This record gives sequence, C-alpha cells and structure tokens, in this order.
Amino acid sequence: MPPAAEEDPDAELLYADKAIPSLDELRAALDWAFEGEEASPALLDRYAAHARMVLEGNQVMNLTAIVDAREVAAKHYLDSWRATRLLPLMGRKVLDVGTGAGFPGLPVAMAEEQARVDVLDSTGKRIEFCKRCIEALDIGNATAIHDRAEEHLARNEYDIVMVRALSSVRENVRLFRKVRHSLKDLMMLKGASWSREVRAGEREAERLGFRLDTVWDHELPDGMGKRALLVYRAPGGAGM
Repeated sequence: MPPAAEEDPDAELLYADKAIPSLDELRAALDWAFEGEEASPALLDRYAAHARMVLEGNQVMNLTAIVDAREVAAKHYLDSWRATRLLPLMGRKVLDVGTGAGFPGLPVAMAEEQARVDVLDSTGKRIEFCKRCIEALDIGNATAIHDRAEEHLARNEYDIVMVRALSSVRENVRLFRKVRHSLKDLMMLKGASWSREVRAGEREAERLGFRLDTVWDHELPDGMGKRALLVYRAPGGAGM
C-alpha cells in the first residue's frame, strides 16, 4: 500500500481517543525500525521528539492516521530518512510539497543539516504546526511556508522538489507542468504500485520534459510494505 494521505485537519477528529506512545516507546520503536541503518542516536532522539509532537497534535487536529509507535517509526521516519540516502542533499535547496505534519521534509532537514529545506502546505493549520515543530526542535535549516505549490514555484527555484502521498505520477507531473523550469529534480516517495504508476504516467512525463532517472525500491521492516523513491529529472535542471 502507498503511504496514507494525510487527514483533513478540519474534519471530525478521528484519533483524539487514541493513547499516545510515550517518548521512550517512540525512541525504542525508532531503534527497532532503524536497526542496521547508519542513523545516529542523536538524530533518532530528535525524530522521537517530533513524533511525540505529531501524535500530541493529532489529539486536536487530524495530522496522521498512523498512530502505532512502530508504524510511526517505519512509515514516517525510516521512509523519509531513506530519501537522504538516494540523493546528495548537502548544499542543496529542497522543497517538500504537501508536507502535512512535516513529512518527509522535517526528518530530511534533521538528517542533513547542510541542506536548506522548505516545507510547504496549502492548509494554514498544518503549517502553523510545522512552525511550532521547527522552533521547538531547533531545526535551523527548515522553513514552513503556507502557499500553493504552483504559486510558490512560480516565484522560487529549487534543486529538489519532494512529494509524498500527494497524487499519482501522472497527476504529480501535471501539477508542476507550468513551473517545471523551477526545479532540477522531482522526487516522489511511492508505495508498491510505483511501476504501474510510472507506466501510466510515462507519456505525460515525456510530453512535459520529465525523465525518470533513478528508482530505488526498498522494504519497511516486519512486512509493513514496499516503498520506492522515484527521481525524475525536470526541465529546469538544464538551465539552473
């Protein structure tokens, strides 16, 4: 299954009565999810603190349907962190479109402090939440922006644009068609159906000048699902 789309923050609260895992439980879940990975204990400490904020925020605003500690660790943090393993991010300017509670942008920013990461959402409540996380966790290389993706990219250029659980490959390239010269790489975090999506969106991607460059498929622990990172070279890569 693909990563779940984020909930409408203004909808009836779906998870207000769910018990929140403790910080220690979240930290232990992260140790489990990241076993064998090269992630520092200090980074996992920050991830646990952010996860606790997300789940606390979920009590008053729908931020995520994933509330089990191990699922949070694997599906939100490991999945986001692995994006930093695929593309070199040091010194690069990154935009996370449709960030919701901050995924994947805030875990990426915490993992690669030499990157400049903007997390963007068109919903003001989500961006206010991200701003609180950035301040509380002192994520100095991240900024939360309330805007529409097309309008923001019409005024700003980025090395990498990331999208997670936003839409299909075909709809994603269509979303960026008018601003495709404002980015070099388009990274999509996808689920097990990625190959079908790539085939369905192949003509549209070629028509708009997006070229599939890299695919990294991987699995989450304990049978939690297959994932893929797709990197499309965008038309803006030639002239930026």
